[in-house]
Amino acid sequence: MTRRRGNGRVVVAVCLLALVLAAVVVALAGGRLDGSADHSHAAGPEPAAAAHGSGQPADAPPTPQPHDWGRVPSDSVVAVAFRKPPASGLLVDADSGRVLWRHEPERRLPIASVTKMMTALLVAERTRPREPVPITREALAYTGSGVGLLPRGKRVQAETLLYGLLLPSGNDAAIALAQHIAGSVPRFVRLMNARARELGLTCTRFASPSGIVDRGNWSCAPDLALLARELLRVPRLARVVRTPLAVMPLPIRGGRVWLANHNPLLAARYPGTDGVKTGYTDAAGRCFVGAAHRGGRHLIAVLLNSPDPGKQAKRLLDAGFAALANTPAHG
Repeated sequence: MTRRRGNGRVVVAVCLLALVLAAVVVALAGGRLDGSADHSHAAGPEPAAAAHGSGQPADAPPTPQPHDWGRVPSDSVVAVAFRKPPASGLLVDADSGRVLWRHEPERRLPIASVTKMMTALLVAERTRPREPVPITREALAYTGSGVGLLPRGKRVQAETLLYGLLLPSGNDAAIALAQHIAGSVPRFVRLMNARARELGLTCTRFASPSGIVDRGNWSCAPDLALLARELLRVPRLARVVRTPLAVMPLPIRGGRVWLANHNPLLAARYPGTDGVKTGYTDAAGRCFVGAAHRGGRHLIAVLLNSPDPGKQAKRLLDAGFAALANTPAHG
C-alpha cells in the first residue's frame, strides 16, 4: 500500500513538472515570435501597399486617378452667360489648368470627330511623316466626312493622311491610319483607350478612330481640354492644326490634294488661333475644342453640343484674355 502511494506521488510530481516545462516552452516561444515580429517591422521598410494606403501589392499597376488639371474649383474669372448655352463647356488656362469659365463640365457626352485628337496623337507617336500607308477597301467604305480622293490599293504618306484627318476631318484617313498602326480598327481603338488611361482621362471612352460611331464614344470637357493640351505639345501636330489650308502630295492625277481646315476660329482669322478640332453628329451636336494665345497667355475652350461653337468660343476667349490682361502670365 505504501509503495503504491509512493509511486502515485512520483507520477503526480512528474506530471506537474511536465506541465510547468510545457508552459515555460510556450511562453518562451511566444516571446520569440512576438519579438521577431516587432523587430522585423522596426528594422525593415514598410511594404509599399501599406505605406501608400492602397491595399495593393507593391508591384501592382497603379489605379488610374482623375486628373486635377482643368478641374480644380476656382472663383469665376469670366462671367459669360449664353442665351442658348452648350450642353457642356469649359474655358481653361492651358499653362496652369486654372478654370476660367465652366458650364456642366463633367457631363459625359458624345464628341463626334473631336475623337480624332486622340487618333492624331497616336499617329504622331507611332509613325514618321513620310511613312507609306496603304489605302484599304475598308478605308474607302467610310461614311461622313472624308478626304475623298484616296486611291485604293496605293500608298499615301502618313503626313498627308494626318492633315486629311485633322483639317477636313477625314474618316477615310482615320481608318487607313488605324489599320496601318494596329492592324485593325478594333485593335487601334484599344490603343486609344489605353492612351486615354495613361493621360488620366477617366471620363473618356473611344469606340472608333473617327468618332462617327456615337454609341460607346464619349468624353467630358476637362478630359478634352487636357487631350488638346497634350496634342498641342507635339510640334508635328501643333503645326497641322493651326494650318488653314494645306496642299499635300497624293498619288493621283496632278499629284496633290487641297485640304481645308474646318476650325471656325481659323476661318474667322481669330488672332492667335492655334487649333484644334471640330466635330458633328446628330447625337453629339456641334462640338469644338479651340485654342488661342495672346499676351503670354494660352487658353483652351471646349464646347459640346453648342448651337454656334465658333461664336461661343470667340466670346469665351475674348473674355478670358481680357480678364487676365493685368495678371502675371505665370503667377
